Amino acid sequence: MTRLLLKDELLDAQLIRAVGAAGHHGADLGEALQAVRGLDESDLDAWYAAWNTLGERVFAFAEEQERAGHRIAARDAFLRACTYLRTGGSMLYRAPVDPRMVHSNTRQTEAFRRAAALLDTPVETVQIPFEGTTLPGYFLRAADESGVRRATVIGLGGYDGTAEECYFYFAAPALARGYHVLLFDGPGQGAALLQQGLTMRAQWDTVITPVVDFLLARDDVDPARIALAGLSLGGFLGPRAAAGEHRLAALIADSGAYDMYGGALDRMPKPLAHGFEMGQKMARVALGEILDAMARKPTAGWSLRRALVVHGIDSPLAYLDVLKDYRLDGYAQAITCPTLVTHAEGDAIGASAPQTFAALTVADKELITFTAAEGADDHCEAAARTLFDARAFGWLDDRLHPEVTA
Repeated sequence: MTRLLLKDELLDAQLIRAVGAAGHHGADLGEALQAVRGLDESDLDAWYAAWNTLGERVFAFAEEQERAGHRIAARDAFLRACTYLRTGGSMLYRAPVDPRMVHSNTRQTEAFRRAAALLDTPVETVQIPFEGTTLPGYFLRAADESGVRRATVIGLGGYDGTAEECYFYFAAPALARGYHVLLFDGPGQGAALLQQGLTMRAQWDTVITPVVDFLLARDDVDPARIALAGLSLGGFLGPRAAAGEHRLAALIADSGAYDMYGGALDRMPKPLAHGFEMGQKMARVALGEILDAMARKPTAGWSLRRALVVHGIDSPLAYLDVLKDYRLDGYAQAITCPTLVTHAEGDAIGASAPQTFAALTVADKELITFTAAEGADDHCEAAARTLFDARAFGWLDDRLHPEVTA
């Protein structure tokens, strides 16, 4: 995998993730590298402080540029501030929820909305009706026109992503190609989690169906050309959604795992995994102690601490029980729309994505593997999103034809 600056694998990957937004004005390489240079990589409070300081400084610069009438400079600085503020808070997952993480989410949202008001195309802040409440999101229009129906992309992020971050992953490249875009935080994600307390679920068709209903009520969305694009955990949730929601015209699953539970068992010593599978009390106790110790480690335990917050559970061992429902067997086979599965060859998280592709029974399916030789072997092709945009949206363009309006 690509290594940029930091010795710690997780933190370096998060640095690459932030810098990867540069292709759509979401970061500057020099700013990001300077923020973490010399950082104590065992101190996640220092990580937060470094990124938060950078984010607030760039936010203040954006406000100065806006007051001076420099719209483009202000817009781009607000977009960078959004990335930096999210990056700082994302390492603070712990139960109970850290107030700094909630503040980080609020500030990255403020930064994005300030940027959105300065974009060349209209952005609506929306609330999508959902199970007695609403999901926060944005509807971004490709052009300022009334009553013209266009192909539309729903962008779906991952475990610790936000709707605002999905602007850089999906919205910016889609808008440039003539698509409308809907971004939103579902249960367990972004503001839906941190501001509303909505936790993650595997049954994502129950989330996407009201989202599609919301789009179909609009007079600027072509009902026959709605695509769903998800990355990381969204690359798993997307297929789960498409298995039950057949009004989707296309699906892009970027680096999604086929069997998250099986993958977790594969990383355990075989006797312990077998004992856990068989429900043996001693195996559960031993595994619980191991996972509790792991969760206390600064970066090695981050994903376990994240799981407690995202799923609303009280122990790492409970996370393994939750994962039993995070499988695509029996679901991938029910997908009826054209489907693109992407996979980065150095990505351990999405290593089982080819299994998702193999399980698909729909006739129109394609698998794209991104390689180290292309500089695209990181999780979700984080260091080569321009290449991802070209290939994935090329595939989607051939099916939904965004240049056509109705």
